[in-house]
Amino acid sequence: MVREIIHDPIFLQRKSLNATAADLPIAEDLVDTLQANADRCVGLAANMIGKRKRIIAFCNGPLIMVMLNPKIINKDGEYETEEGCLSLDGVRKTKRYRSITVTWQDMDMNKRTGTLSGYAAQIVQHELDHCEGILI
Repeated sequence: MVREIIHDPIFLQRKSLNATAADLPIAEDLVDTLQANADRCVGLAANMIGKRKRIIAFCNGPLIMVMLNPKIINKDGEYETEEGCLSLDGVRKTKRYRSITVTWQDMDMNKRTGTLSGYAAQIVQHELDHCEGILI
């Protein structure tokens, strides 16, 4: 189901809670909402649709990936960039890493580890900031 995008900075600054199998419908809603906003958005965190769970969905090339309980375990190649956000007005400067290694659970709740680089790495870092209640 496509959900409304949350713009309340007080809510968005609250740290997200770990996701369980019971939260899989939230992941499905994230995918639906990302697809509905594909013309202006490449990633979403669950708190952006009003759910304080550690779940993100993002575009990785032509595919949409979902990560439950993602955590960055390695990062390399710091750089400064500017980003916008569907939940917030404007563009802000932030620091990101060119390459990150992430652990997460997939939609079957299986543990995964993978390395992302370039734009996909930047998107995931942005969405993980949302999970931590960090607004850029």
